[in-house]
Amino acid sequence: MKKLLVLSFVILIFVSCGDTNQGELVGVRKKSKQFYHPDPYGMKFVPQGSYTMGVGGQDIASSQITQPKTISVSSFFMDETEITNNEYREFVNWVRDSIARKILSEGENADAYLIREDPKTGEEYEEPILNWETEIEWNSEELEEALFLPEGERFFHRKEIDARKLIYEYFWIDLQAAARKEFRDDADRTNASFANRPQGMTDRSVYIKNDRINVYPDTLAWIHDYAYSFNDPLTEKYFWHVAYDHYPVVGVNWNQARAFCIWRTEKLNKHLSSQKDEMSLTEFRLPTEAEWEWAARGGNHLNPYPWGGPYTRNENGCFLANFKPLRGNYVADGGLRTLIVGHYPPNDWGLYDMAGNVAEWTNSAFDPLSYNYTWDMNPNYTYNAKDSDPAIMKRKVVRGGSWKDIAYYLEVTTRAYEYQDTAKCYIGFRCIQPYLGRNKGDNPNKASHVY
Repeated sequence: MKKLLVLSFVILIFVSCGDTNQGELVGVRKKSKQFYHPDPYGMKFVPQGSYTMGVGGQDIASSQITQPKTISVSSFFMDETEITNNEYREFVNWVRDSIARKILSEGENADAYLIREDPKTGEEYEEPILNWETEIEWNSEELEEALFLPEGERFFHRKEIDARKLIYEYFWIDLQAAARKEFRDDADRTNASFANRPQGMTDRSVYIKNDRINVYPDTLAWIHDYAYSFNDPLTEKYFWHVAYDHYPVVGVNWNQARAFCIWRTEKLNKHLSSQKDEMSLTEFRLPTEAEWEWAARGGNHLNPYPWGGPYTRNENGCFLANFKPLRGNYVADGGLRTLIVGHYPPNDWGLYDMAGNVAEWTNSAFDPLSYNYTWDMNPNYTYNAKDSDPAIMKRKVVRGGSWKDIAYYLEVTTRAYEYQDTAKCYIGFRCIQPYLGRNKGDNPNKASHVY
């Protein structure tokens, strides 16, 4: 009995010591430093705010597809320049190397390219992972047969990687389908769980989509976009030559741009997870049409161009973007076709080339009337088009104008579109990262920007 009383007293002491909140509701406390969202490398912070979307520019065609609408947009980070050849090349090389390592991991020297157990705990993995420390044997017979062009297809007898083999397999979650409340077809109705919400499937894996896409840019875009123009040298050199490292990547369709964002997300999250960083869940994606216009305005009200003024020249008579000025004098602005990114001054938020150089893909699907039915907070119309869908459903909004466009297409309100499976020599892209919380040094009481 005496031992039982002592044991009860010890337990009571431990329980009382563990209950530090004195019975009050204080929430779950994590033993970690205060969270903040640091500036991602190469990105600029765009604050939240409200603005009148679709005003300040011209409507030459009287199409009325940019009807004025006051909207509000959340904060985000945006790439200060378009994605360059050198940056996109990292993506292509990663896909190339991962395919090569996978091929070699199935050959004679498989153990050199596989990690079978956790180096920290010694526990064996259920499935071995690729070893990225081992140098690739590019002269191996396995790669010669599986990844390089056969002798009969080589130009000038050069040994080259078969770009058709550079397939990136990735997964993404169709949140639009998961949030749907109605059934599209009988298959939806059959798989639905009536015990919960109508759109809730018994197996959530149906919302996880698996896509495979060739990541190599269409280097022939320079020729097929302008068949009666001599652009052959750019076709051969533009993407791979070091002289064009810091030029915007082109020949990338919307599907490839989205795949790049997913790869970039996985690349950063893998690093943050290895560092046990609190910000281990982050995302890169294409900007919505509304986010792009808000970022392009740079905080200026009713401005037709990203630099804020109504003219395409500064006070010294110098053009402020790379486009088709005057009556087709391409070189009057300092460039014949694309130019190195950041060649012209940035807008007031530090973003370069929001007008000219190359037009940019957005996340939004194109509909002439989307301003009328989208919400006024973070508006976006999106549609995940399939290969079997009609062409009209594959239209994606393109903004910003390019080196081959007149000044009208440089205006922040001008809407254009291209098909998501089409690559052009005048369309590139940049990524954004949603803002997750208080930034280090920010004043949390600071009012939102309203224009």
